[in-house]
Amino acid sequence: MAGGEGDVKLLGLRLSPFVARVRMALDAKGVAYEYVEEDLAAKTDLLLASNPVHRKVPVLIHAGKPVCESRVILEYVDEAWPSSPRNLLPVGALERAAARFWAAYVDGELFPAWGRVMMAATEEERAGRAAEAAEMVAHLEEAFARCSNGGAFFGGDAVGYVDLVLGSNLFWFEALRRMFGVRLIDERRTPLLAAWAERFGEAAAANGVVTDTLVGMAVEHAKKLRAAAMARN
Repeated sequence: MAGGEGDVKLLGLRLSPFVARVRMALDAKGVAYEYVEEDLAAKTDLLLASNPVHRKVPVLIHAGKPVCESRVILEYVDEAWPSSPRNLLPVGALERAAARFWAAYVDGELFPAWGRVMMAATEEERAGRAAEAAEMVAHLEEAFARCSNGGAFFGGDAVGYVDLVLGSNLFWFEALRRMFGVRLIDERRTPLLAAWAERFGEAAAANGVVTDTLVGMAVEHAKKLRAAAMARN
């Protein structure tokens, strides 16, 4: 392993896709780390001191120095452990720019879109929100065809930056399917992504981080969020 537990610590929340991607990145790079589960209703002094601006997870602490924001952390991990088994970002400048663009698209557009599907008050609203999210997924289907160069992942033959960013949302996608029958990645509409999602779920980087138990936890958490929202309205 590329680092001792005393050197690397990750402050996180199991249900956060932003935390899941960092855990998978550390595993992919072979970095040993100590994981600390946070309670966002009672944030620890360490979290508040490590991320005083946003006061949220994930926070990676390496040699006593904090790094915040999940996509920033992914790039830091890639650069801090360059001799580890694989690079998360592509080598070429144009390919790196494309990877950053699509990762930002997932976080800035698709993440809030599936959240709106989850929180829709009526079936009619949910159908409309799901259609909006499906259009975004269709763009990612096209991006996969271009970025993968015929490989199994966005990163080519191995899990890379965009795979981690999008793949960390898959357990929430499955929660939406179980709760409402909504399939954001569908083998008829997006066959490339459907096959990719199967491969990603089986990839070593995802083992032990995204599990069926976690999907069940996501379903229960979503039910609580929806109940709280309805109680306010």
